[in-house]
Amino acid sequence: MLTTAIGAALGKAIDASDGDDGSWDGALKGVIIANVVRVAVPVIITYAVGWAVLNGLGKVSGAVFGGDDDDA
Repeated sequence: MLTTAIGAALGKAIDASDGDDGSWDGALKGVIIANVVRVAVPVIITYAVGWAVLNGLGKVSGAVFGGDDDDA
């Protein structure tokens, strides 16, 4: 909830700075972006951690069992 409110406030402030029209459309865009970021950031972090673990396991198994060298 706080993320949505902050996103709305920032979007409203940025949109109001140009002075062309009302700032409510900027607030709406800020809310949408805040909610997308709230979902996307954990997904990206989970993907990055999973990739790092799989990459590390591949290197460790290659070193232990003497498999193919995929880095070359």
